[in-house]
Amino acid sequence: MSHEICATQSSSALLNRRSLLQSAGGVAAAAVFAPSLAGAAEAAPAAATKGHIKQSIVHWCFEKYWNVEKTAAIAKQLGCQSVELIDPEHWGVLKKHGLVCAIASSHGFVKGLNNPDHWDYCIDILRRRIDDCAAAGFPSVITFTGMRENIPDDVGLKNCVAGYKKIIGYAEKQKVNLCLEMLNSRDSSHPMKGHPGYQGDHTDYCIELIKQVGSPRMKLLFDVYHVQIMDGDVIRRIRQFKDYIAHVHTAGNPGRGELDNKQEINYTPVMEALVEVGYQGYVGQEFIPTRDPLVGLREAVVLCDV
Repeated sequence: MSHEICATQSSSALLNRRSLLQSAGGVAAAAVFAPSLAGAAEAAPAAATKGHIKQSIVHWCFEKYWNVEKTAAIAKQLGCQSVELIDPEHWGVLKKHGLVCAIASSHGFVKGLNNPDHWDYCIDILRRRIDDCAAAGFPSVITFTGMRENIPDDVGLKNCVAGYKKIIGYAEKQKVNLCLEMLNSRDSSHPMKGHPGYQGDHTDYCIELIKQVGSPRMKLLFDVYHVQIMDGDVIRRIRQFKDYIAHVHTAGNPGRGELDNKQEINYTPVMEALVEVGYQGYVGQEFIPTRDPLVGLREAVVLCDV
């Protein structure tokens, strides 16, 4: 064996010993500093503090865990500014905690403006919710196209435009938005994870409807979960339709669970895109908890606090 080879092997052995010693030292150091590391984890953000995204808790997702008073207290604790889709009878509780109802419920997604037979029913509820929001100083009311009911898409769109034109002037007068929600029609696993048969199941369809209504008070509820399932390309669509988006919802996909690493939507750049386009509305956390609801909600709120 040559002297060069022996020297190389000796040098290699020395390096390996040094690496082992350094690794051992690293383990020892980690042990010494473990309490400090634990303290750093405990010091991680536990609430939204940056103020660029106004966040809201969607009531129906958490009502089986917490009553309204508890939900409002948690919203305040987490730095959220709203509890939404909650009946006006509870708005006094929200105000007591310094919160708003960012978007009010209305006629539901089954019976909508796409069917003239439902116009009176839907418009009556929309008018009352517009009045409720105007009196409370809250910004928006949710609305839906309704189920297809064998109505062709072009006819459904035409009916919706005609129906909304009967009420949108009143919304303008009261300075309240009507926010049309696009819902996915693919997921049939759960009544609130997907809505097979819903007519407004594509972003472009809803945007065309909104454009034809032609009012600054007719807006889009951009639900990231539903958009991802039906259309994808979420960030491009935020940029493309920024002038029409007045409310945003979140949830993990697939499954409509937490905004964690078990789902496919990268929420940090989605929120950054909203900030980039100057979005001033609310982001409602609308996931269905699969584990501790407070832990999952806190994680989602901090994640969206960009």
